[in-house]
Amino acid sequence: MSPHFRDVIERKSEGNLVGEAGTIEKLAMWGSADYTIEVSQNQLHSGKVDYADLGAAVYRKVCRTDHSEPGFCVIHLGFNTDSESLRGLQVDLKNNLARIHRARLGKDFVCWTAGRFDQQESTKLHRDGGPEESLLVLGYEPSEVRSQLAMADFSKCAGDLGITPAEVLERYNPMFVPGEEKLSPYMTALTSFDPTRPQIVVINNSVAAVGSGSLQGVLHTATILSPLPHHRRVINSMMLASVPLGTAPQVSEEALQDFVTTQDVKRRY
Repeated sequence: MSPHFRDVIERKSEGNLVGEAGTIEKLAMWGSADYTIEVSQNQLHSGKVDYADLGAAVYRKVCRTDHSEPGFCVIHLGFNTDSESLRGLQVDLKNNLARIHRARLGKDFVCWTAGRFDQQESTKLHRDGGPEESLLVLGYEPSEVRSQLAMADFSKCAGDLGITPAEVLERYNPMFVPGEEKLSPYMTALTSFDPTRPQIVVINNSVAAVGSGSLQGVLHTATILSPLPHHRRVINSMMLASVPLGTAPQVSEEALQDFVTTQDVKRRY
C-alpha cells in the first residue's frame, strides 16, 4: 500500500486499530452495521445457524446489481470456531448463494478456485483475476498478525464518471497514487474486521458494466501492520464464478472436500 492510501486510512480512523469504533464510521461510504453479520458460538455449536437466512443476508449485501448495497460483508463467527468448521461454513454459504442466484438471476455460482495460504504482505487496491462476474469467499483464521482491510467501490466511481468499471482500472490504475486518489472517496475501511477471531469476508469481485442484472464489484486491499515470521495469517480462499446454468465448476466436489479437510497451507510472499 502506498503512503498516500495508508494516510487516507489513518486520517479517517484517527489512529484507530481494526475493530475499534471511530470517526471512520462517519467518513466511510458504509458503516460497520451495513456490512457486518454476527453468527454466535451457540448457534454454531447447537446447529441452529439458519444457513438459508445467512445466505440471503450475504446475497443482499454482496451480490448487488446496482450501488445500493456495499458489495461486501464481514461475518463474525464464535471465537472457538475451528479451521475445518470455518471452511465447512464457507462451502455451505457457497451452496446457499448458488441457490439464491439461480432463483433470482437464472445463473449459477460455481467454485472456480479454492486454496489455503499464509499471507503477510500488504497489497494495493485490486480485484483478483477471474471471470468478469465473481465473488471471493475468504475464511480468516485467528492470527496474532495485525492487519486491516479496506474496500473501494470502483463500480460506483465508474457510474459517477459515466464509464465502465474496466475503464476505471485502465484510466485510474489504483497501483499508482493518482488512481488511489481518484478512488479514495469511494473507500470503506472494515472497522469490524478483527484478525484475532475467525470470520468470513465475502467480496463482489466483478468488473462487469452496470445493467441487465450484472454484478457490481469492489476493489480490496490489505495492510499488514506487524508481520510476524514465526506466526501464520491463514486465509481460506474460494472464488465463485457467476455462470450460465449447467456450467461445470473448475473445482470438483472431491477437491472442494479436500479444501475443507486439508492441513496444507501455502506461504504467499
